[in-house]
Amino acid sequence: NNLLLIADAAQAHLARYREKPISDWADMTTFSFFPGKNLGAYGDAGMVVTNDEKLAYQLRLLRNHGRIDKYEHLVEGYNYRLDALQAAVLGVKLPHLAGWTESRRQHAAGYREQLKEVDKVVLPVELAECYHVYHLFVVRVPERDRVRKELVEAGVACGVHYPLPLHLQPAYAYLNYREGDFPCCEDYAKSILSLPMFAELTDDEISFTCKTLNKILKRI
Repeated sequence: NNLLLIADAAQAHLARYREKPISDWADMTTFSFFPGKNLGAYGDAGMVVTNDEKLAYQLRLLRNHGRIDKYEHLVEGYNYRLDALQAAVLGVKLPHLAGWTESRRQHAAGYREQLKEVDKVVLPVELAECYHVYHLFVVRVPERDRVRKELVEAGVACGVHYPLPLHLQPAYAYLNYREGDFPCCEDYAKSILSLPMFAELTDDEISFTCKTLNKILKRI
């Protein structure tokens, strides 16, 4: 259909599908370098990658006020340049990304092993043809808000990504969707829980999180 495919890979640095980088499956792929991402700068930053020279040229124009030399602008563009400080930080961290990613994958395997017998936890699934980089480790649990509160009280930081589905966001009220229009999405939004996940996580911390979660769920 002659469509242009743009992939949102904001949280998927180094992810692969069928042994190919995810950027190979799209005309353009966007990555976020927000400080909390798998590869994070010290402030707002991002990148677009493409193998299409024409698209690359257009992107370079748009990121820098449409400028083709110091005082000549071909189109109206934007101030989307990556500043030198953020580039320097990313340049230092980039060589460590593969190692950090493997650490995240090992942590995910640890969670799976220790939570596989907890029947009230629904674990994320990684398909055989996928290489998941685990920006987050998201499980589903009953009475999520209660579980989250008790985990935090026990010293386990955890979050919800994300509590409000897109179709119920005020920004999309003009689409006239109502609660109940997407029941699966709404059920997930009420039950998902992000357990601690970062490269420096220790085996003891994972074990403590799993044991604490199991104790809480036994009371529910």
